[in-house]
Amino acid sequence: MTLVPNPILPGCFPDPSICRVGDDFYLVTSTFEYLPGLPVLRSRDLATWEHVGDVVDRSGQLDYDGVRSSGGLYAPTLRHHDGTFWLVCTLVDPEDDSRGGNFVMTATDPAGPWSDPVWLRDEDGERVAGIDPSIFFDDDGRAWLHGTRLAAEPEWFHQTEVWVRELDLATLTLVGPEHVVWTGAVRGAVWAEGPHLYKVDGTYYLLAAEGGTDFHHAVSVARASSVTGPYEGNKANPVLTHRHLGRGVDVVGVGHADLVEAPDGSWWAVLLAMRVYGGYHYPLGRETFLVPVVWEDGWPVLAPGEGRVPDAVEVPFASTAARPAIQGGASGVVGPDDPRWCAVRALPRDVATPAGEGWDLPVRPATLAERTVPAFLGVRQQHRDVDVTVTLRVPEVAGEQAGVVVRQSERDHVRLLVDGGPGDSRRVVAVHRRGGTDEVVGETTASAAPGEPVVVGLRVRGQDYGLVAGPARDEPGGSLELVATVDGRTLDSAAAGGFLGLWLGVHATSEGRPTASVVRVERFAYEPVG
Repeated sequence: MTLVPNPILPGCFPDPSICRVGDDFYLVTSTFEYLPGLPVLRSRDLATWEHVGDVVDRSGQLDYDGVRSSGGLYAPTLRHHDGTFWLVCTLVDPEDDSRGGNFVMTATDPAGPWSDPVWLRDEDGERVAGIDPSIFFDDDGRAWLHGTRLAAEPEWFHQTEVWVRELDLATLTLVGPEHVVWTGAVRGAVWAEGPHLYKVDGTYYLLAAEGGTDFHHAVSVARASSVTGPYEGNKANPVLTHRHLGRGVDVVGVGHADLVEAPDGSWWAVLLAMRVYGGYHYPLGRETFLVPVVWEDGWPVLAPGEGRVPDAVEVPFASTAARPAIQGGASGVVGPDDPRWCAVRALPRDVATPAGEGWDLPVRPATLAERTVPAFLGVRQQHRDVDVTVTLRVPEVAGEQAGVVVRQSERDHVRLLVDGGPGDSRRVVAVHRRGGTDEVVGETTASAAPGEPVVVGLRVRGQDYGLVAGPARDEPGGSLELVATVDGRTLDSAAAGGFLGLWLGVHATSEGRPTASVVRVERFAYEPVG
């Protein structure tokens, strides 16, 4: 028996959905405006996860143009049926709903290639509204789509309803009558969402989140003798939450669960939650946790005997193998082939070109404050204490900048950028953008001629985000100057809004001027501390 620490996927891996095929578990999570989208992870023991591919990994599969931060891909559901993997999800763009909506993609191999999206519509050609779609394959061969939307006749603010309707697998069209089956377990609860249907011993079960994906988040369950209801709520609802524990606990926001049965007959739930520190703040974002499940009196009991998400879970069939890089178990240089790399609204290799153990990053006019495709590559912050050290060559053109950044959104981020141009000494400036306003928080000079290497980095200790810089001879160790320290409590989604954790990365910009310059990022190292 192995004790598996929670979270099983640290960093911003929210809205987990899981299924099993044979001995292998497969899991996907939301990715919002970041690409590649919807990573597919595989495990045989629920502890060690391997990145096998991404559902959205080709240019043009989905239109991300101008999608806002914390928009994009919400709450996927992954299922396997008759030799095919099915992925349903929502592309969210509140400002342009003509290009958003619910879609389905399929693959025979979870590593891909995945199909282009098919936008879900009913028999009249109307698009399927709402968010958080899920799909259930009944043992009679019929398939049922279900999802969440704002209630047509709400009794309270942000009341939602869960609906169920048959999906014709041949045409991928919704057919037959629609059934509204759930509005939440608690009267007045907001955002009953993230629904998943299961059939266990002839009974249909509906698992759903409610309370909103923050402090009041919770998991509830209902059951019925027919897939279309009526559904009876569990008298024990919510069956898992931390909201009654107060804001002083280490883990909050428990919800959005999905169930899976292991080959040995045991049951498990993956769910999202946030680790808070330095007050009610969670820079790492919403992470994926694991809890055991047992069945009693015809109901699932999550985290039996504890009633809360444990720090570690005993998994009888778990191995003791080292965790892969996608989980933050590896440290050191993050090469171009590492699956942790993400870009904003574009694929990493559409933004930069691999070069040795680093990248050639073409400078773009866009800044991080614009809702477009910036010259940015980053990885999720997965550890409270981490050193990020970047060696890059100074831009040769005056007015261009390159450096290291901490990204939450267009309105909230931190950047430490090196000025390009002639001369052997150059300005290195630290800027904290908060609520859409830039503030210079530190400045120094670095000795480096155009095209020569310089080192910039982050020294993150809890909520202190130190920005450091120095000549390349000091890299990877040595003495780097602390240019500024930014309070991470101003950057997380509790302060800045949205649904994301932080990404740590590199950025280059000409600040609106046309350019053909390329910055060589020679080395990017992510090294957990402690």
